[in-house]
Amino acid sequence: MAYKTFAAIDVGSYELAMKIYEISTKNGIKEIDHIRHRIELGTDSYFTGKLGNDRVDELCRMLGEFKDIMKSYKVDAYKAYGTSAIRETENSLIVLDQIQTRTGLQIEVLSNSEQRFLDYKSVASKGRDFQNIIEKRTAFIDIGGGSVQISLFDEDSLVTSQNIRPGVLRMREELTQVSYRSYQLEDIVEEMVCDNLESFREMFMGDQKVQNIILVDDYVSFLVQRDYLETNKKGQVDTETFLAFVDSLQKKKTREIALSLGLAQENIPLLHLSALMLKSMIKVLGAEMLWAPGVCLCDGMAYEYAEQNKLLASDSEGTSHNFEQDILDCARDINRRYHSIEHRTREREMIALTIFDNMKKRHGLSKRDRLLLQLAAILSECGRYISFANVGENSYNIIMATEIIGLSHVEREIVANTVKYSDKKFEYYETLGRVTTLDRESYLKIAKLTAIIRLAEGLDLSHRGKCDKLKVEINSDEMTLTVETNADMTLEIDLFRKHSTFFEEVFNVKPVIRQKKNNI
Repeated sequence: MAYKTFAAIDVGSYELAMKIYEISTKNGIKEIDHIRHRIELGTDSYFTGKLGNDRVDELCRMLGEFKDIMKSYKVDAYKAYGTSAIRETENSLIVLDQIQTRTGLQIEVLSNSEQRFLDYKSVASKGRDFQNIIEKRTAFIDIGGGSVQISLFDEDSLVTSQNIRPGVLRMREELTQVSYRSYQLEDIVEEMVCDNLESFREMFMGDQKVQNIILVDDYVSFLVQRDYLETNKKGQVDTETFLAFVDSLQKKKTREIALSLGLAQENIPLLHLSALMLKSMIKVLGAEMLWAPGVCLCDGMAYEYAEQNKLLASDSEGTSHNFEQDILDCARDINRRYHSIEHRTREREMIALTIFDNMKKRHGLSKRDRLLLQLAAILSECGRYISFANVGENSYNIIMATEIIGLSHVEREIVANTVKYSDKKFEYYETLGRVTTLDRESYLKIAKLTAIIRLAEGLDLSHRGKCDKLKVEINSDEMTLTVETNADMTLEIDLFRKHSTFFEEVFNVKPVIRQKKNNI
């Protein structure tokens, strides 16, 4: 039986971790080793803006040891990701170059949305347990060193995902600047957490409560998984039992807690803070059940590797969840938030995807690019909330300021620019080359997606659903768009040329609109 050995390295805020996996279609993803080293990169990064030389030396030394371990396992492939501590370091490019030069390992830096999406995938890979839980109103809480991500599910759909500061390590460092007594700690933590959390509840939940919480973190999850609490099912505990346990920690000293739980004493302050943060969230959200599946970023990396290399069995429980739909749900949530009228974008979305699907041999774009086009169509009018003038520019600003979980920063920029240029004169790369951070490949994607969106807009000028029945035919240098409708198409036919000019320039294909009336 063929299998792959894969190593996942997480350069985190307060810990360096590596997991070794054996992955096969028959046995799925099997963890065979887990190495951890405590190194608080975030302590430097969050408060000085840079990683000190001592931290970099220690990091390189440990990564060198990780590399030796990988050789001993004869790994077929590895991935190494840096998260917020690296992401927020002013000299990250220099640090990453030092790591590669000294260890030969290449560290990729994840955006927050990419990092949280991998954590989310690691939980979703649990299959039926995950699906059963999110059928009810559920908050997915991912507590990191720098921040907390809260994603809200209702009836198996992702309602919204928001990033809230501070995370557990950032909170600990901020508390060093506050004079307080031990009995005040819980109230102070609650004050630091609840302002943003109550805003989240008012904006996205109203008077409703969540039934379940799914937790990803490095401390409380360990306790729930190891059954230090009374649980009916491994990893699951009712919130009343959990809150009583947190209260019991308040009465014990750090050394006593460490001994009773079998943890290193240096980990107890972060455990305590993580537990207090979660307690505040449970109180605000009103959850009844807590599920800590005991997964981490490395597990998400392994799942992604297996997925990309088609090493997951087609009937695997973990493949049943539609991650692409979650990204689309996030986009539709943005539209609702900014009061975008859904029927105005639904038609444009359908037309754009129909054109894309019929031009596969011409545009050279991928399935992932199709998703970016769909997102651009969905979000094309959210800027109307700010002003009816300059809708594209306003929409661009909203998209760039809003995290869409599952998209990289570059992908979000592609979507935002596609929306912007659907409403304003296109700026060519030769003009932008000196100021844009986008590479040529990303720029060409924007040009192609913009051309398709503009053409879709030309067929949907009145937003009255005239193009429900659209047929696309391509012959040499001409594309015929046949609309089967008895509606008056005078507006679309007369102004179509204005919207099709850029499409013809980009693809060297002339679009022609035809109306076919039904016989009644």
